[in-house]
Amino acid sequence: MEFPTYRMRRLRRSETLRAMVRETTLDAADFIYPLFVVPGEGIRVEVTSMPGVFNISVDQLAGEIDELKALGVPAVILFGIPESKDEAGSGAYAEDGIVQRAIRAIKEHDPEFMVVTDVCMCEYTSHGHCGALDEHGCVLNDVTLELLAQTAVSHAEAGADMVAPSDMMDGRVAAIRTALDAEGYADVPIMAYSAKYASAYYGPFRDAADSAPAFGDRRAYQMDPANSDEAIREVSLDILEGADIVMVKPGLAYMDILRRVKDEFGYPTAVYNVSGEYAMVKAAAERGWIDEQRVVLETLTAFKRAGADLIITYHAKDAARWLAEG
Repeated sequence: MEFPTYRMRRLRRSETLRAMVRETTLDAADFIYPLFVVPGEGIRVEVTSMPGVFNISVDQLAGEIDELKALGVPAVILFGIPESKDEAGSGAYAEDGIVQRAIRAIKEHDPEFMVVTDVCMCEYTSHGHCGALDEHGCVLNDVTLELLAQTAVSHAEAGADMVAPSDMMDGRVAAIRTALDAEGYADVPIMAYSAKYASAYYGPFRDAADSAPAFGDRRAYQMDPANSDEAIREVSLDILEGADIVMVKPGLAYMDILRRVKDEFGYPTAVYNVSGEYAMVKAAAERGWIDEQRVVLETLTAFKRAGADLIITYHAKDAARWLAEG
């Protein structure tokens, strides 16, 4: 049956009617805001390749949380830059590690604010890879699982509300779930970076987190951008191992994957609007080539339309302000 297109044109003429029949809605409550935490005091240094994003010290976190809460953004995901790095990435699971201190500071300031933590080794290892290495420079999957589980437990002990393993090691969700349950943290959920691609869009993040590999790359354990069916297999495995939320990363070039994951599993699904995507929008907007507000809101709405329930985005503060302004 064919429907006359003029009927929709009539509805589009009214701003009120457009809003009433809109299929997808965007809200500040959809966002998780990434924070990069560094040692020291009084530090708030803008990331050169990510205008508007800062490396901040623990003592600056209270102001960030108050601002986000006032904007209606309900959660942060923490990334830590440690005082020093070593081969084993011991700063990731240290009781007084940078992320552990950050969690405690946030929870002391606002116990109800949601804190998600990135669980990975790349920010903490001297070689920049996401796990322990053998003498040939290859990642030791099973050894790394133990370190990731130890890291996740240390985050839960510090007060994290949810842990998010981003390493893409085989079996890490099961290892983390088993460790959390054994230590009395059965109620701490896991948001797994389930379909994480070996993407060129991560460059600015590596500036912010000082986590670029010292040699080689991460294609041995992150996904080939050419693969789609593999993403479904990876997500399926993470769900079977106990993931509570699955994630697709990056976002813009992988909306087909996001839609496939949501259609296939109907599972709580997150997307990471990554640093390179953010930086490109900022760079074009600064040159006056695009309308930043419209592009950002259009992009974030597209993530929801494609199936995302949660959006990790560096645009969260601006987007929340724009949405509040109507």
